[in-house]
Amino acid sequence: MSEMRFAGTWESVKQHQVPKWYEDCKFGIFIHWGIYSVPAFAPHTWELGEVDSKEWFADNPYAEWYYNSLNIGKGPTYEHHIKTYGKDFRYEDFIPMWKAENWNPEQWAEIFKEAGAQYVVLTTKHHDGFCLFPSKYTHFNSVEMGPKRNITGELTKAVRDAGIRMGLYYSGLIDWQFANDPIFEDPDLFGTASPTFAYADYSYNQMMELVDDYEPSVFWNDIGWPKQSEEAMPYFLSHYYNKVKEGVVNDRFNGRYHDFLTKEYKSGSANRAEKWEMCRGMGLSFGYNANEGDDQLISVPDLISLLVETVSNNGNLLLNIGPKADGTIPEEQVRRLKILGAWLKINGDGIYGTRVSDRTSEKLENGTELFYTQKDGNLNVFAKGLKEGENEFLLKGFHGSLRPFDKSVRMETENCEEGLRVTIRNYREDLYLLGMTSAM
Repeated sequence: MSEMRFAGTWESVKQHQVPKWYEDCKFGIFIHWGIYSVPAFAPHTWELGEVDSKEWFADNPYAEWYYNSLNIGKGPTYEHHIKTYGKDFRYEDFIPMWKAENWNPEQWAEIFKEAGAQYVVLTTKHHDGFCLFPSKYTHFNSVEMGPKRNITGELTKAVRDAGIRMGLYYSGLIDWQFANDPIFEDPDLFGTASPTFAYADYSYNQMMELVDDYEPSVFWNDIGWPKQSEEAMPYFLSHYYNKVKEGVVNDRFNGRYHDFLTKEYKSGSANRAEKWEMCRGMGLSFGYNANEGDDQLISVPDLISLLVETVSNNGNLLLNIGPKADGTIPEEQVRRLKILGAWLKINGDGIYGTRVSDRTSEKLENGTELFYTQKDGNLNVFAKGLKEGENEFLLKGFHGSLRPFDKSVRMETENCEEGLRVTIRNYREDLYLLGMTSAM
């Protein structure tokens, strides 16, 4: 990546290129942790993008949207709140209950490293406006209230000490401390959320504060940017790129700019020609939802398949964890991270540092699905849907050799006119998804 300096103009900023590290890393950890982790409640309904927004917000499965779900004044979250805490119990009354008494940032970083994550993105301020860092622009933060700790600073140090890149999320458009009219449908996101010049300045100043104090490798803005200060957008971006030489930003800048596209569950954009990122929780929520049991989280095979399918189509997977209010990561989430990490230790060479293959994903007549990546001239193949024991499939149009990343797999290959015939003798379900490479 060049060492060019950026000026505060769109012409200059749009010369920025996605840094190589972000192309290479493939897998990151998203973290949603805040006041909403105390009630830890949302209905288990649907994935974002499955239903119209008029249905979505009243039955919102995102526990981190508890404030708005309560503010709507009807629906499962509202009814739960009234029954559990009473009508006079405000959202802000949860703050003293968020103590983070068992939080160990170094332990978190160890878990992320074991999972094979190459970057982390922490939610520093969600839509409720509560900041997980000391800010000179507000007292509404985790140092002065609640946990009484600089969560952003402590975790940034722990993650970087573990050799992982650190990114920061910021809710740029919405802050219910400034404007808290209920959001009932998508037009309300821009129509009623934080419409003042005062908030536009506040948001801008805090974004600059985060860049200057923590120099995040990823600046992950959410929803959008206040329209009142759109003209300041290129100056912020240029300041960020000049401060963080290999920095990268997402696409939630009012459609005016992005380094990479985002897909959230079933909503958003993704294509093989441009870098993108899939973000999602292990269940249907990002914030911890005690209402979601282990059987309602993504299964391990589906999680590994999601990573492989995302990477093979030019994406990164930003997988969210939702810690409990005491600072511990739920065991059912940790278990999935550890299994994914063990799989990556064996198959990671076909994931990390790879690029999109000319071969696109395909489903064979026998039901086997094949996904492809390439690196240094080698083709990597991932086979999904294999059965216990013996399996056979044809890699059409490919002539050469393959070997499994997992050395315990007994595999035979034979070149024929149609391509390469692959026979696996001892496939086991605990392999989850078989990775192979043409590297010798």
